[in-house]
Parts: sequence; C-alpha cells; structure tokens
Amino acid sequence: MKNREIVELIAEACDDKRAEDIIALDMNQVSLVADYFLICHGNTERQVQAIAKGIKDAADENGLDVKRMEGFEQARWILVDIGDIVCHVFHKDERRYYNLERLWGDAARVPLQLGQEG
Repeated sequence: MKNREIVELIAEACDDKRAEDIIALDMNQVSLVADYFLICHGNTERQVQAIAKGIKDAADENGLDVKRMEGFEQARWILVDIGDIVCHVFHKDERRYYNLERLWGDAARVPLQLGQEG
C-alpha cells in the first residue's frame, strides 16, 4: 500500500469517528520526520481517544505497523506514528494552541476524498 493510500485510509478512520477539520500535509519537501502529517481534532477527551483507537484499528486491519502511540491517557494531543505517516489527534483547544498547520505552513495540503466509495 502506498503512503498516499494510507493517508486516505487513516483519514477515513478519523472521519468515521467524527473527527473535525481533517487535513493532510505533504511533508516530503519540508521535513525529514515523515512523508505526511495527518491532523484532526475531537471535542472531548473521549472522542480524541476514540479517533486514535480508530486509527490504530484501521492500521491493524490493513497490516500496517503502528510504531508508537503517545498521549493516549491524557487525550489532549495523541500522536500515532505509522512510519512515514504521523497522525496528530488533538483536543480542539490544543489544536488551536499548537496550530501545526501554521507551523508547517510550507507543506502542501493533500486533498482528501472523505466519505466517497471507490
């Protein structure tokens, strides 16, 4: 599975848990950390945990290795590391505060096909 396909898969998993403002950034030209960042948020700690668990479940179901998940207990900013794709699942307040989209403003946004079959 190509990284771009994984980004779509993970974005769908976030959407299934009603994550808000799901965006993907192409990090290839701006960082050595990952090829893609996927950023989204939930409105409660419980929802943030559900989104992160949904990402892990989707990765597991598709044979992808989740290398690390950090911040799950606090559920304010959960980082899910799937190798070349790093998912940032924020609580809405933390997302506004850290504003990764602005911090990584040089990264191109990747269009996502959420809610579409095929």
